Amino acid sequence: MSDDSLLLSNQLCFLVHRLDRAIVARYKPLLAALGLTYPQYLAMLALWEHGQLSVGRLCELLDLDTGTVSPLLKRMEAAGFVERKRRADDEREVCVSLTERGTALKKRAASVPGALASCVLRGRDEYASLMATLGGLLARLSGPPC
Repeated sequence: MSDDSLLLSNQLCFLVHRLDRAIVARYKPLLAALGLTYPQYLAMLALWEHGQLSVGRLCELLDLDTGTVSPLLKRMEAAGFVERKRRADDEREVCVSLTERGTALKKRAASVPGALASCVLRGRDEYASLMATLGGLLARLSGPPC
């Protein structure tokens, strides 16, 4: 007797897991040319969009904990992309800002989203539809448990 609901190939979570790995693999050569890893790219996107951020706010935006973000920022600082400073009025809070090099990298990174989309999606309509579907799914999963 077989229960198809327990087949690995029928698991939504496994499909999403494989999709995530495939997308990150497609990003890898694009980001390597910029000297970034995928998580560093996400941090740079947040900084390019918002400017200086506290580490706590960056963690919120990336949906990651400080134990993950702090070492990532340390490597980005060593590479010359960001600068971390404690706030003068509250030394418990560390702020992250882009360096000149980090700001200049934005221009080179501008081609990354289109390069990835061109090998994954069939145009703006499919992009908008997929974003709406995934956003709706995430909203439902972020709500109260079933």
